[in-house]
Amino acid sequence: MAAVTTAVRIERDGPVTTVLLSRPERRNAVDGPTAAALADAFRAFDSDPGAAVAVLHGEGGVFCAGADLHAAGGPEGNRVAPDGDGPMGPTRLRLSKPVIAAIAGPAVAGGLELALWCDLRVAEEGSVLGVFCRRWGVPLVDGGTVRLPRLIGASRAMDLILTGRPVDAAEALAIGLVNRVVPAGESRAAAEALAHELARFPQRCLREDRLSALEQEGLDEATAMAGELEHGVRSLAEAAAGIERFRAGAGRHGSFGEVG
Repeated sequence: MAAVTTAVRIERDGPVTTVLLSRPERRNAVDGPTAAALADAFRAFDSDPGAAVAVLHGEGGVFCAGADLHAAGGPEGNRVAPDGDGPMGPTRLRLSKPVIAAIAGPAVAGGLELALWCDLRVAEEGSVLGVFCRRWGVPLVDGGTVRLPRLIGASRAMDLILTGRPVDAAEALAIGLVNRVVPAGESRAAAEALAHELARFPQRCLREDRLSALEQEGLDEATAMAGELEHGVRSLAEAAAGIERFRAGAGRHGSFGEVG
């Protein structure tokens, strides 16, 4: 059964699904019901054949301040268990389609972990990322100690994990923590525009290449290459139309027009 809460809304624009986190009274901090609603929203996106790319955005100039510590230990506290969804909701899901984080303001503690779960991150100037839960003795349990080193390297990740220091948008871009920086107030629009760009590509190939890149982590080269071939063969079964477009002259001079 889908979780019912006003803290999570879903908006749709063609192939792009935007999941909106809206708890202004808690700076978009996530409690148990909100975590369940986020997980349900992304499961619904992944199972929707008409949805290609999702955007996760926190409304009100705040991406997410982490877990709602006001709810900790109570009936609406975040679920912490080895099975099922993560404390922040979707962080244990491996979707078949990409998700883009649209970051405004703080993306800290569990909010940083939500951003790390996404495939790409578009951050506004003035946004701040960091392991702010360090100061409260609250651990990273939504993939932060796993995804952060894989994304920016062990040394940089250890700096952020141990110090809990804030990282501004410029530094985040320089170290690969975010992919793009945009002016204040434009993260959602920029992320949705990027989502539409991705949605224009042939989706089978995009999704298989994405999964191959995710699955190769920790594998030896031969096993990873074999996995890549398996994904590639599935893509090639549907590549005939794209090959014919190429033979007909599409894509000359680097054009990405009519790629769908």
